[in-house]
Amino acid sequence: MMLDERLLEVLVCPEDKGPLYVFDDEAMLYNPRLQRAYEVRDGIPVMLVDEARAVDDSDHARYQARIDAGEVVSTGGGS
Repeated sequence: MMLDERLLEVLVCPEDKGPLYVFDDEAMLYNPRLQRAYEVRDGIPVMLVDEARAVDDSDHARYQARIDAGEVVSTGGGS
């Protein structure tokens, strides 16, 4: 998936304006605060709130574990 570094610097969640986490292997950007996933299609993030996918608690726990382990990078100047 590999998104452009300049895009990653400015990309934030369209709803809460916070950073997202990049899951290249799943072609998505994830907001753990709202438990929402934004699909990346053909290298282009689909940043429409109406098209975001709600993430269930078990997937959220799996994604959060990867975030905590430092396996994924964040966007928008997040940690």
